[in-house]
Amino acid sequence: MPKLQKNAIDIGIITNQLDAMLGFYRDDLGLAVEAVIDMPGGGIMHRLKAGDSVVKIIETDPRPELEAAPGGIRGATGYRYWTLHVSDLEQELARLKSAGHDIMVGPKQVRPGVTIAMVADPDGNWVELLQNADGA
Repeated sequence: MPKLQKNAIDIGIITNQLDAMLGFYRDDLGLAVEAVIDMPGGGIMHRLKAGDSVVKIIETDPRPELEAAPGGIRGATGYRYWTLHVSDLEQELARLKSAGHDIMVGPKQVRPGVTIAMVADPDGNWVELLQNADGA
């Protein structure tokens, strides 16, 4: 295993609807903006903090012509969702639902003390919200 420089991962999400995606990740999920930077070759990246991880919302110029296959975890192979650990799943779901976002799964207990739900972002990418009963 490589020696990691931080105990987190960063994820890049390419979009053709930057404003809607920022509305979801920054405004509705509440991820804080770390930086906004120009992309080499054209475009812009918004770096949003999720704990020690970074969610990079990227709009390229020129824009991609293809879109990812819809359908969440059963829609296709490849990266289909990622997980945010939250302390109050019910509150987060209520907030996201009232903001007009589709709750795709849940809430659902997947094992004792672990409850999940999945919500779709404006591009149809799924984000899993997970709450541990013990807070770990």
